[in-house]
Amino acid sequence: MSGPDIDAAPAEASPLEPGDAAEADRDGRPERQALAAAWSVHLFTATGAVVGLMALLAIYAGDYHRAALLMLVALSIDSVDGTLARRARVAEVIPGFDGRRLDDMTDFFNYALVPMFFMATAGLVGSWVWIVPPILASAYGFSQTDAKTEDDFFLGFPSYWNMVALYLWIFGVSPGTGAAILLVLSVAVFVPLKYVYPSKAPRLRRTTNALGTLWVVAFAVAVAFPERTAPLRLAELTLAFPIYYIALSAWLGGWRRPRRR
Repeated sequence: MSGPDIDAAPAEASPLEPGDAAEADRDGRPERQALAAAWSVHLFTATGAVVGLMALLAIYAGDYHRAALLMLVALSIDSVDGTLARRARVAEVIPGFDGRRLDDMTDFFNYALVPMFFMATAGLVGSWVWIVPPILASAYGFSQTDAKTEDDFFLGFPSYWNMVALYLWIFGVSPGTGAAILLVLSVAVFVPLKYVYPSKAPRLRRTTNALGTLWVVAFAVAVAFPERTAPLRLAELTLAFPIYYIALSAWLGGWRRPRRR
């Protein structure tokens, strides 16, 4: 999957060996409790789609502030469901349910389709034609088997179109600038540079996740209280996290290293 999640998609653990039983998990919880925990995680992941639909309804109604907050809620859900899935060992407890597929469907909806509808409806990119390249690029990225590398990086620009949409909106960029940004980032999906997978970063993992949480809170405050936060330049200050993320990706992903032939 090329994109999403600031944390991770629900991890798929190795299935049980034939003859093994899942009577209890490693912590000694009975099977029913383990099943309840695993299904709860899947339900939590699926609520991201419900929140995304609520965002679409808000966009359709022209309530972009509400839509922006709901998009941040959906992003927050995706940021933690992978960690919860690993702790609940969802693939081991419920081997017949594909949590990765559920997560990918929810992510494509929330990271690609909802943001594109937001930008097109809000007039951030002019013609709807300009949202086609990002959608097609994301469809390609999400379908690549090597979208996540063996050393736990995203390969190519992750489909963080929700963040792009929120910044284009909160800064009120011109449609021409918005369209140009979408085109450049659509091309970046195909460029094989490594981007940090926050929940699996080889270094500064806790720092990155803490800064990501702070970013969500700060951006939500900037959206909810624009008049109070404008003098503080809070929206501008939140750009520190995307800049940090790009710099960290360039460093850990070895963007400047010469490629081996």
